[in-house]
Amino acid sequence: MKLLNKSILHLMSWLLLIVSLWSVVFYFNMLDEIKDSVDEELENYKRQIVFKAEKDPTILQQKTFDEGFFSVNPISKSQALNFKDTYKDTEIYAQDADDEAPELEPVRILTTVFEQNGKFYELKIFNNMVEEDDLVKELLWDAAGLYVLLIFSILVINNLVLQRLWKPFYELLHELKNYRLGISKAYPKVETKTKEFSDLQDAVTTLLQYSEKSYEQQKEFIGNASHELQTPLAIAISRLELLIEKENLTENQAEKIAEIMEIIERLVRLNKSLLLLTKIENKQFFDNQEIKVNTIVGRNIEDLQDIAEFKQVEIQFSQNTELFVQADAALINIVVSNLLRNAIFHNIKSGKVEVKIEAKKLIVSNTGIEKSLDSEKIFTRFQKSEQHQSGSGLGLAIVQAIAELYDFSVSYDFKDGMHEFQVRF
Repeated sequence: MKLLNKSILHLMSWLLLIVSLWSVVFYFNMLDEIKDSVDEELENYKRQIVFKAEKDPTILQQKTFDEGFFSVNPISKSQALNFKDTYKDTEIYAQDADDEAPELEPVRILTTVFEQNGKFYELKIFNNMVEEDDLVKELLWDAAGLYVLLIFSILVINNLVLQRLWKPFYELLHELKNYRLGISKAYPKVETKTKEFSDLQDAVTTLLQYSEKSYEQQKEFIGNASHELQTPLAIAISRLELLIEKENLTENQAEKIAEIMEIIERLVRLNKSLLLLTKIENKQFFDNQEIKVNTIVGRNIEDLQDIAEFKQVEIQFSQNTELFVQADAALINIVVSNLLRNAIFHNIKSGKVEVKIEAKKLIVSNTGIEKSLDSEKIFTRFQKSEQHQSGSGLGLAIVQAIAELYDFSVSYDFKDGMHEFQVRF
């Protein structure tokens, strides 16, 4: 989720909470204001009724609410002296113009006393109140409208203000995504007057400078290692070959020299594999182009056919589609070659290798030991099977490193007696 969208999500959550709390507080405040207003009207009605009763004593005969909005009942002097005005919320049956029959309506009743010609009377006056369910409904719609208005306002502000504010950050991020160690000539830079973005740019530049220095040192080391290790090993092999050819050696001596040559050749292969793995991890392969995997697979099968026949392994190749990938041709060739060599060398007599090309994936399956391998260790470096200790143990590790370089996925599975390696491009 983008930073801007995440900030909006947090704002909406907090606003929803704030608006909800505001609605509750507003509801009770509104209800209190309504009651205060009704109470003032009731007090006013009381003064009017007492004033009219002085001129028209018949008002004192209204005992119930059936004849109007108040009732008057005589009480004793002791009751009147101990009485306090009270306000009470209740409901009474009433019929409005739009009602077919009387319905319970919320009212507020003032109960008070007054004196008239030396006699004391209890006066009850009611006044209609706004129905609370209507009040809640109106308040809910008002709160929802306020929330929608706030969210809309934030979205507009985000598009007009925040995107402009965060523009240098996204420009710097874009520059970083396109930056390549050893290729890009200039460090990512954007024009900004915001201190935080300037500090971020300085920190990124410092980090890239250090990375460039380390990268050049690693390249220099790889080049030196390639020269300093390969040359002596090649010289040792050539001199041993001359020794076998020119010297009169016994059969036992010749076998010992052949064993030494085999060990040195393993060192040569191990050195090449380690150097290749280092180059892949340092992303020193940049000749990316559109490659047809079918052609590379076909060429590797042809090159390894003699070895497969010697191992008495049958190779079956099927292709349902043309598979194209954007990558370095040398690395894709290494992926295919390592998987095929692994399938041939870790096979059984009269075994088989099945190679399939399907939509966006390459599948290499082979017969072998009748049990599943450890999928967690199989792609680790120097992992060898008990039957084949002569290899470097780096073939599948190199395949995994190339896959990670291009965001491919490599998986292993054992099914139907076949060891299956699958590369998804």
